[in-house]
Amino acid sequence: MYSLEQLLEICEKKIQEFKFDREPRLLYEPIEYTLAAGGKRLRPVALLMAANMFTDDLEKAFPAAMAVEVFHNFTLLHDDIMDKADYRRSRPTVHVKWNENIAILSGDAMLICAYRLLNQSPEARLPQLLKTFNEFAIGVCEGQQYDINFENAENVSMQEYIRMITMKTSVLIAGALKMGALIGNASSEICESLYRFGIDLGIAFQIQDDLLDTYGDSKSFGKTIGGDIMVGKKTFLFISTLEKASKEDAERLKKLMSGNLPIAKKLPEVCAIYDKYGIQEYTQQAINDYFDKAMSILDSLPLEKERKAPLHELSMMLLKRNK
Repeated sequence: MYSLEQLLEICEKKIQEFKFDREPRLLYEPIEYTLAAGGKRLRPVALLMAANMFTDDLEKAFPAAMAVEVFHNFTLLHDDIMDKADYRRSRPTVHVKWNENIAILSGDAMLICAYRLLNQSPEARLPQLLKTFNEFAIGVCEGQQYDINFENAENVSMQEYIRMITMKTSVLIAGALKMGALIGNASSEICESLYRFGIDLGIAFQIQDDLLDTYGDSKSFGKTIGGDIMVGKKTFLFISTLEKASKEDAERLKKLMSGNLPIAKKLPEVCAIYDKYGIQEYTQQAINDYFDKAMSILDSLPLEKERKAPLHELSMMLLKRNK
């Protein structure tokens, strides 16, 4: 049985060792650069943890874990182009360091590499692994398109928002967990339970990301605070406020979010409206609710407590919970 720390260390070592002895270097160097940038390694670690619930032999799970991480970073590479982001994990993004054409092509190559890695998984489980991988891969793309659609949508309901983050964020976490359980030869019922656990955990994780973007500390969060507000992104906080606010305050918020004020002025004015309606506390309660739903599913799994402990610890770490 591996601990969270051990799995994080194993994942990081495997990823840092992932090199390409191929040409042209301008195709492969950006991939190595992207993977070496670090990150939470949430998805590959979750896959390994799910497998470790049922087996101590994790060698057969490493290719799938790597495939999930390579795929995740592929999506980030292309997201950075669409978002015109200059930095990712405190380093210049690939399209800034090289150019957009190289970033697009390297991202395409990463997707192919992910499938090549996945193909090294146990043959008996490969059809189910491919099905799960394909389902969350297309789901991520669909979620990204919904997010893009929201940019020009006048109104976005909370139901639409939850659907978007479920597809853009949660399905990848849930799919990684299901793949790990499949590799560990878990029952179909447990595989589906872990998938549902991942959906709720992923929603909590994304709503927390929204909250930290507005109310977090830039050093601990690892991103510039107010980025969502600066670009007028429709987040959980924004949508919740529109549902609660007076017509006057709702129109004021929309005007602020769509305006071109400098962030030093825009952020406190938006926060003042959020604070008027208790949005920080309301958002934290939503995070807690989804987190508790996820933990309830995990706790109900018919497994020894020790087998579930690392995944419980990872979940607590992600949501920075004290209880």
